Amino acid sequence: MRHNITQLHEQVKAGNFLAIARGVTIVENSLPGYESLLLSLHETRHARVIGITGPPGAGKSTLVSALLHHWLRENKKIAVLAVDPSSPFNYGALLGDRIRMSEYYTNPNIFIRSLATRGALGGLSAKIIEITDLIREAPFDIIMVETVGVGQSEVEIAGLADCTIVALVPEAGDEVQTLKAGVMEIADIFVVNKADRADAEGLYRNLRILAHEKSTETHETPVIKTVATENTGIEELATEIDKFLETQKQQPAKRLHLMTEKCWQLITAQRMKNINHNVLKSELATAILKDDFNLYAFTKDFLNRSQ
Repeated sequence: MRHNITQLHEQVKAGNFLAIARGVTIVENSLPGYESLLLSLHETRHARVIGITGPPGAGKSTLVSALLHHWLRENKKIAVLAVDPSSPFNYGALLGDRIRMSEYYTNPNIFIRSLATRGALGGLSAKIIEITDLIREAPFDIIMVETVGVGQSEVEIAGLADCTIVALVPEAGDEVQTLKAGVMEIADIFVVNKADRADAEGLYRNLRILAHEKSTETHETPVIKTVATENTGIEELATEIDKFLETQKQQPAKRLHLMTEKCWQLITAQRMKNINHNVLKSELATAILKDDFNLYAFTKDFLNRSQ
């Protein structure tokens, strides 16, 4: 198996899409060899990770498609990880992004993979860090991660992406203040998508005010208007992404923050690996029928038995 994993790793580094897909499957499902594969990864990759988040209906997938179209004209190689919502009952995913981005599936410069959240909180797949790092071994210029759009818990994307884009639509104008304490805090770039709709200018102004309130002497978060279906504003957005990534090269504190957050999430996952969700559910089904049931006592006992 070690020989096979080594061979697979070499194929991933060479940009073999079948090998990349197989590697993602191995890591996502913790199949034999996945730890060896992860331990063989290096921190010398140049691909930058772009996170795109925002509420449902913000047109995130269309925005991703428009950016793909733009970067293809610059001969860039791009990987897309589209995280789909999982059913809380059977952990199945809609995987709708496969349909929305179907025109790019045969392009030799684009690798697209849909991932299910499988019950993970925060809008991301439980293995998103490991999968992203694996894909960074391949010769991609950009890795785009599109999240589910589940709300304020989605801030974990800020611990993964080099640049986080928060996409909103005019209908979200009245929600800016309620979003302010959550998802709005993580934006490196704001996008007002579907900017040809009514009230778009009002949302744009509100976001500019918010960005100005948070600005420093040297930086203010950009707010870009786009109509992704018509590729309007996409070139400006791509320019702002490039500018932001260039500034981050000069900020080791940002890299340290990203690494700390990623390491924290990996440690949390490692500590939780002995917790079986189905076993937990089964034991709870019996325990909650008892008159003296106490959730906290049950949790403490369950954790002690799971060590």
